[in-house]
Amino acid sequence: MRRPLLTGVAGVALLALGLTGCGIPASTDVEVERRVSTAGAGSVSGGSLQPPARTAAGSNAQTFVNNFLAAAAGEPDRAYDRVKEFIDPRHHDRLQEKQGSEVALTVVRLTDDPVITPDVDSTKVTINVQQVGLLRANGTLLPPVATERSYEFKLVSAAVPGQGDVEQAGLYVQDPPNALLLSDVALAQYYKESSVYFWSSDRARLVPDLRYLPEAVPEERQVTEVVRWLIGGPSDWLRTAVVPLPDRTELINNATGSADRWEVNLALPANDEERLDQFATQLAWSLPNLDGQVELKVQNQSRRVVDLAGQRRANPVYELAQNPHRFCVYDGAVHPLAVVGEPGTVPLAEGDNRNVVSANFDRINDRTLAALVVTGPDKRQRLAVGSGAAPLAGLRKGPVHTAVGRPVWLRTLDPLQPRGLVVADGSLYLFDRDARMSRVQLNGVTGAVTAVAASLDGQRIALIVGGGLYVAAVDMDGDSVTVGPARRVFTSLTALSAVDWAGEDRLVVGGSTDRPAVYDVSVDGARQTALQENVGARVTHLVAYPVNPVAPQPSAVMYEANGVSYSGSTRIQSDQVLDVNPDPTGDRSGNPTAPFFLY
Repeated sequence: MRRPLLTGVAGVALLALGLTGCGIPASTDVEVERRVSTAGAGSVSGGSLQPPARTAAGSNAQTFVNNFLAAAAGEPDRAYDRVKEFIDPRHHDRLQEKQGSEVALTVVRLTDDPVITPDVDSTKVTINVQQVGLLRANGTLLPPVATERSYEFKLVSAAVPGQGDVEQAGLYVQDPPNALLLSDVALAQYYKESSVYFWSSDRARLVPDLRYLPEAVPEERQVTEVVRWLIGGPSDWLRTAVVPLPDRTELINNATGSADRWEVNLALPANDEERLDQFATQLAWSLPNLDGQVELKVQNQSRRVVDLAGQRRANPVYELAQNPHRFCVYDGAVHPLAVVGEPGTVPLAEGDNRNVVSANFDRINDRTLAALVVTGPDKRQRLAVGSGAAPLAGLRKGPVHTAVGRPVWLRTLDPLQPRGLVVADGSLYLFDRDARMSRVQLNGVTGAVTAVAASLDGQRIALIVGGGLYVAAVDMDGDSVTVGPARRVFTSLTALSAVDWAGEDRLVVGGSTDRPAVYDVSVDGARQTALQENVGARVTHLVAYPVNPVAPQPSAVMYEANGVSYSGSTRIQSDQVLDVNPDPTGDRSGNPTAPFFLY
């Protein structure tokens, strides 16, 4: 059985490297680097980064607007106070204040520069935005509730006429929006991304849940916040695929301790040693930068001391190769690619490696999985599936379709019940090792399905449906597979055409920003980074090797556009395709297509 290797590093970000530069040698790859907090072993990273005060911008309207869109950042209980400092006291009643867990920040992405228009006694400001989400006090970013595409307010001088220095007095906001606005730029600056982990419904693996922890939270409180997040349960979109802690689980007082020793006191509804051990594993991976010990108490009685680093080592997930192998389709057959690292071996018998359009391989222990899209004489397409010891022969074939997309394997732990997903003729299908296909009903979305991708944990998928980007949880409990309600991921990209997972909480997406591009997008849409801003043509095929701690190396991206394949920003040449039968004429003018990874 494949054992889960539980991953997740707080403060993860992905940085594009060398994407558009010149002179890149043929062996280089687009790399997306995992940037990890620099906290030393046994410590919890943290700081006291606070957004600028109202007067920091002086009378500079542009800077003041940027600071106003960051004022709500930080610990939720003071969000209204920080924002009200920016608002003319005579207009405080325009902001309807909420308390406690009801505090929520409206995260927006500016679609262009603020329009600042001076008037006689004030300055009019218009900001055009895309709604990204609603940041709750528990660190979750929910889908947006607001629908506004623009906000207007006024700026006035805070100086009393004839008294004081205008520059030092700064500005005030009049007629403010009735919402705590937070720009996506401020979210990235004043919060750290932090994953907490929940057990899948079959309790076989952990599933990451992206949260945002204010940089202003002091180090000594970060363990408390993580425990509260775990007790509070998963994000709404994950609830169908994971299990929360038992009802009535509570934290008694705050977690106490320092760098290498912490104490967590819980109220648990039942004396369940297995659940306590599972909680210890959840906690260990939800505190990835803490390598010390946590003493777990239940009702003030010590139950166990958990060595966090040891707990992580004892509970691995993702049996991945140390180096991913790269493959492509060339002249209707799957071939290894000599691009980066050691090339792999195609696990297919020669008679089954024909008429291939696209493919995907996976492994479960010593078994190999293969899913191919193949064509027949009528040019229609079918799914061909095989599993067992390589080389695979006698692949089972599914029903005929007009067009079948890139198949993906759900990373199940059961070698005898492998399952995958594939898009065919605008619908999503589940398939098994015998190529039996059953249509998957999607909740909350309408339109044609054009792409699907599966995460490393196998419990989450990304979809492009009706031109929009979505994520959904997958419940693989027992013999059934259920896809939960889909959540929309808001990005500034349009004409979305391809998607894959670039990490635990990040996607790589092909789309357009006035021209075809490839972007890295967080799973909730809050952060997006250009990987390739001018692809030159619509991306029709896209794959990524996702960031993970098992084989610690940068993420890599391969894609196809206009019939040409790329590894990063470098074109994959035909002479990098291996094991090609020699042509009497020596012709190698064809293009490698549909590149993919095996890991």
